[in-house]
Amino acid sequence: MAEKLNVELREDFGKGAARRLRVEGRVPAVLYGHGQDPVHLSLPGHETALAARNPNALLELALADGTTHLALIKEIQRHPLKRSLAHLDLIIVRKGEKVEVDIPVVLTGEPVAPAIAVVDAQTLTLSVDALNVPEQIEISVEGAEDGLQLFAGDVTLPGDAELVTDAELLVVAVQIPRVEEEPSEDEEAAEGEQAEGGAEESSEQE
Repeated sequence: MAEKLNVELREDFGKGAARRLRVEGRVPAVLYGHGQDPVHLSLPGHETALAARNPNALLELALADGTTHLALIKEIQRHPLKRSLAHLDLIIVRKGEKVEVDIPVVLTGEPVAPAIAVVDAQTLTLSVDALNVPEQIEISVEGAEDGLQLFAGDVTLPGDAELVTDAELLVVAVQIPRVEEEPSEDEEAAEGEQAEGGAEESSEQE
């Protein structure tokens, strides 16, 4: 289901124009793809921020002249401190075509204690239907034991998605955390004596 946004064409460009838009509570964006010239847009800030919580959200962009475009978010730029939306790159998509997108990996369940699950690949690149992009890839580690390794080729993909990422890429590893032992009092005392001995030898040589 596409998120509908009422958008406006932008005629002023540059950092100053973009800054003014953001002050007005809007987000500057550029739309491109399918051989069309880039179209500069102004998006409603609040609605766009809600839609952008899903980085692969499908957007229906409605212009004042009645035309609409279906698009996916290609890149998000955020304010370095406020983390608010600063600019969006949008790519036009059409029904029936496939696109390559990075889908977040999310773990469910808990492995057998004291083992923990470590995510080595935060996303997997999939080729999917442009109008049916999954929000995430869920991998269950419920009851998994120490030593389990899951590679990209082992992951069950949603729908008719196809794996683009290397199938041999390690995605999740279940392991028992290693705890470094603190030195005992005897070891600390021995290290202290060695340090003192070295200092005395240095003094004698001088």
